[in-house]
Parts: sequence; structure tokens; C-alpha cells
Amino acid sequence: MTVKFDKRVTCINISGIRKMFEGAGPGAINLGLGQPDFDTPGHIKAEAIKAIEEGFTGYTANMGMPELREAIAMKFKKENGLDYSPEEIIVTSGASEALHIAIEALCGKGDEVLIPDPGFVSYVALTIMADARPVPVPLDENLRYDPETIKKYITKNTRAIILNSPSNPTGAVQTPEEVRAIAEIAKDKGVTVISDEVYEHFIYDGVHDSPAKYADNVITINASSKTYAMTGWRVGYLAARPEYIDQTIKVHQYVQACACSISQRAALAALTGPQDCVAAMRDEFRRRRDYLIKELHDMGVQCVKPQGAFYAFPYVGDEQEKVMELLKKGVITTPGSSFGEHGRGFIRLCYATSIPNLQKAVSIMKTVL
Repeated sequence: MTVKFDKRVTCINISGIRKMFEGAGPGAINLGLGQPDFDTPGHIKAEAIKAIEEGFTGYTANMGMPELREAIAMKFKKENGLDYSPEEIIVTSGASEALHIAIEALCGKGDEVLIPDPGFVSYVALTIMADARPVPVPLDENLRYDPETIKKYITKNTRAIILNSPSNPTGAVQTPEEVRAIAEIAKDKGVTVISDEVYEHFIYDGVHDSPAKYADNVITINASSKTYAMTGWRVGYLAARPEYIDQTIKVHQYVQACACSISQRAALAALTGPQDCVAAMRDEFRRRRDYLIKELHDMGVQCVKPQGAFYAFPYVGDEQEKVMELLKKGVITTPGSSFGEHGRGFIRLCYATSIPNLQKAVSIMKTVL
């Protein structure tokens, strides 16, 4: 059977992260898939069960439950110094949908989106699916965006700059000075900043800063997924000024209608309930990071110390060979080229797994790296 598909889809490759994860054998140590190995906290699960038992299983408002959007607005004000109203917030099916509707609303044929290189795999694919052109911006020696470099890549066709701090795959954290400079450059050029902040609570060195503190032409994206170990619940959110909301809500309505009602209730419990679970995860991730980085350095492997998220991005040379050799020996990793041309020669290691698992993985890595 001959079927014609649009080039926007046929030119996109399956995610390198998923390819490695799904191709591994049983019992492999997974340093590939980026999700916390913690269970969702009990009070969050209890609220979801309660919602089901109460029959809270229908559609919610397109923008999300009013109570949840109020809680998100309070979170932004308290934690980020951002003044968003509930009417400036859309609850989405994870940060992935928030990114999708933002790029779809902003971009079309001939438009350009600046993305970090190396950067999260979805940025390129979502830009191409919007019929726009991804423009990779190489990171500096600290694996961070350099505002002066960004300036050089902005053209008359640039519609958006994607900022991701803390970063996936590098774990780098932009300084407040860099964040402000990027926001001001975008404002001067009439370009929108799409700020992906899903790892904001997992910072070990440095501080988190939001570009929306410095400019209104910013779409802020976050989720419950990483912060509360809720990756499978698929609930995220997007916040922006009304002119952005008026357009992004159209895309959201037709591709999703609304985020899962049960997940929204769970997210409300997460935001308004005790936060000690977040601190406990952060402290454990820091412990794992310190262990892994010391071991890599002891092996003589070059690796910029990650300041946040739960990824290390060491340089290994022939990444494809190293990734396949590690996979044969039972350790799943991700080739750096999955995250862009400037990731070639690196591999991504996710340390969101137990210390015993990391110890086993390190013993194998010593024979390969």
C-alpha cells in the first residue's frame, strides 16, 4: 500500500531517548529516560482517588479548573515573583502540550525558532510540525546560552526563543543576569521567549529566574511532572499575557479540549499540599549528582558539573559506539546527538535512579569509558 504523508512528519525521527529505552533488554539500568524514580506522594494520589469516587470524570473548563488556575497563579507570585491572573493561565496535558500550542500559535511557514543546541528533543520536532524552521544556537563552554550569541542568530523571521533553565540535557542553570539579558534582547527585537521551567525546583548550585520578570513577551511553561513525580499524570500549564492566551487557547481547544480532570485535582493537591516531598527529592538528586560526577571525573571523563535538573552530559568521543557498548552491558544512556549537532560526542546520563543502581552503572561505565 502506498500512502503519502506530509514531510513535516516524515522528516522527524523517533525520539532517541525513547528508542534506547524501548530497545533495552530486561533488567537494564535505565539512565536514559528522564523521570523521577520516586512514587507520587500519597496525599496527591489520595485526592485523585477521591475525585474518581466523587465522579469528577467529565470535562473541565477548556482553560482548566478555576481552583487549579488560582493555585498556579499563587505559586507564580510566591515562588517566581510573577503576577499572572487565573485568566492568563491554561492547564495543559503536560508541558509537552503547552510547548506545542505555544509554537503552533506563534509560528508558520517561513518563521524561525531559536533553540538551544544541545537542547530537549521536542523543540526541533514541534517547530517542524508547526511548519517553521528550528535554528540551533550553540551553547557556550559552560553549556549555557550566551545572550550575545543569541543576538547573532536573530533575523527578521525569528518568532521565538526557547529558553530551558535548568536544562535538559545538560543540567545547566542560566544566571539571573543572562535570563534578564535574553528577555531584554527578545523585547527589543519583538520576539517571544518561550521559557520551559519544568526543572525549576531541582537546582543545586545557582538560582532559578524567570524571564517573565523582565518582559511581557514571554510564555512561561511548567508542569507537575518533575516537581511532584507525576510524569504519567500528564498535567502542565502555560502562563502569558492575554494576547497570547487568546490564540493559544484556540489550539488547545481543538487538540485537547481540556487536561484530564482527575490529574487536575491531583495537581491542585500537589500545589496546595505539603512541599517537603519536593525538598526530599531535591536533596536526594543532589546526593546522586555528587556521586556520579565524582566517579566520572575519577575515570578521567570530561563533564561540566550540572547545576540543576537530574542529568549529566559527559564528553565521551564516539558517542554511538559508547552508547551501544553500554547498552550491551546493561546500561541505557542517550547519545548526545539526539539533542542537536553540538551534542555530538556527548552522552546524557539521567541520575534519577537509586545509588545502588548508579553504583552498578558506574562499575560498567568504567569498562567502557
